[in-house]
Amino acid sequence: MLLATACGGASSGSSGAMEMTGTVLEPPFEVSATPLVDTDGEPFSLTDDTDNDLTLVFFGYTHCPDICGQVMATLAGTLNRLSDEQKADLDVVFVTTDPGRDDEAVVKKYVDAFDPSIIGLTGPLDDIVTVAGSMKVAIGYFDAQGKELSPDELPPTYDVEHGTQVFAIDADDDVTTFWRADVSQAQLTHDVTMLLDEG
Repeated sequence: MLLATACGGASSGSSGAMEMTGTVLEPPFEVSATPLVDTDGEPFSLTDDTDNDLTLVFFGYTHCPDICGQVMATLAGTLNRLSDEQKADLDVVFVTTDPGRDDEAVVKKYVDAFDPSIIGLTGPLDDIVTVAGSMKVAIGYFDAQGKELSPDELPPTYDVEHGTQVFAIDADDDVTTFWRADVSQAQLTHDVTMLLDEG
């Protein structure tokens, strides 16, 4: 199963007050340890360099016309709703799916506009594809007519299709839960609080 969605809408069901909005994965996905590159130009692995109880990960790109900004705003709003103690046990990571345009400086400016605590990652496309693939996220490049493009020969303007889910990685480096792009700040805050309480 590969989770690939164009930058467009998605739907999620409603939940009761005590239920998880997110989808619990059984079995969980094992995350690749392949290092990417943070906004300081240093290697950063989603397994080796995330030591907190919970890590939220979103794959997107800075030229995304709609969904990416919506999800990033939800992540930033969720951080604002959490206590300092909760935030100390949580990492939030943005991984670009468009490293050709999103270098370290571009990614840093992008994530800082939402919340400076969000970790921004770029890197070689092959490494990004490896990490994304371990989380069942497909990445594709298309022109305005919908024709798929080779990532090695991209024109100045193109669109990127990618999974629009937010993923939760636990302390064992497994993806245990994901949320659709239209999860609300309140729903995500509720679920993150539940997962942090579970340890």
